[in-house]
Amino acid sequence: MRNSYLILGCLLIALFYNEIAYSQQDPQYTQYMYNMNVVNPAYAGSKESLSITTLFRDQWTGIEGSPRTFTLSGHSPVGNGLGLGFSAINDEIGPVEETNAYADVSYTIDFANDHHLAFGVKAGATFQDVGLLDLQLQDFNDVAFSENVSETFFNVGAGLFYYTDNWYVSLSVPNFLSASYLDVNGREFGTEEQHFFATAGYVFQLNQDIKFKPSVFVKSEFNSIVSYDVNANFLFYEKFEVGASYRAEDSFSGLVGFRPTDWVQVGFAYDSSVSDINEPSYEAFVTFNILFKKKTYLSPRYF
Repeated sequence: MRNSYLILGCLLIALFYNEIAYSQQDPQYTQYMYNMNVVNPAYAGSKESLSITTLFRDQWTGIEGSPRTFTLSGHSPVGNGLGLGFSAINDEIGPVEETNAYADVSYTIDFANDHHLAFGVKAGATFQDVGLLDLQLQDFNDVAFSENVSETFFNVGAGLFYYTDNWYVSLSVPNFLSASYLDVNGREFGTEEQHFFATAGYVFQLNQDIKFKPSVFVKSEFNSIVSYDVNANFLFYEKFEVGASYRAEDSFSGLVGFRPTDWVQVGFAYDSSVSDINEPSYEAFVTFNILFKKKTYLSPRYF
């Protein structure tokens, strides 16, 4: 039995480091269009209010030690084209807990016909704890896994965000600096590399009460495979939203949302996996838009 736990522990570690090094180094989100300033600092200040979002994702629910992600983010315009924001991301995968804390600053240039181009930078730190001893791998005599690891890494990122009332294009690199989470005698485990994220969306007015909101999200490490999400949402009466999403070679998703007032929005997503990891994922978010002097939005926003 102990050997079975040993093999399971080693497989979990191998899976974790493989995921971290390649396909899912940064957490993934099905409802990315409502969690934008987590990945792009240029999004900060793009609304007319202080916007605060909390999101929770439980990925591959039936697997013990599978990824669980909680984010808390916020942003607001502060005047003269400036926007400020913050994001805190807690991500747990098996014995690994990682917390990212960032501050964002953006500057927006306004053009004719309500077109806007925002530039943003983010800076902060990653705090990582790897509880290797909790796995109790008694027979695994490798110095790389002989003690718990606690590390802190500084990082910076930048992004561009071009938008109107009806469409947007986003491009960002949230982490410019590389890091190695575990280095033992020249052997590196969990090396973090630069990623890029590209997003675009459009809002079509089908009739007075229905809007169609397609979007796409592309992400990759610079030297790795490109992953993409394709999403299609319908908004009814400015209140109810339903949609579907496809993540290439990974999952199909259903999304629902509700906006009871101008200042509250909630959403839920269910991912059905089509990969070898045949387990569902769940995601939920709540956004609060705190208006300052305006009683209503001058320009309603749909992303």
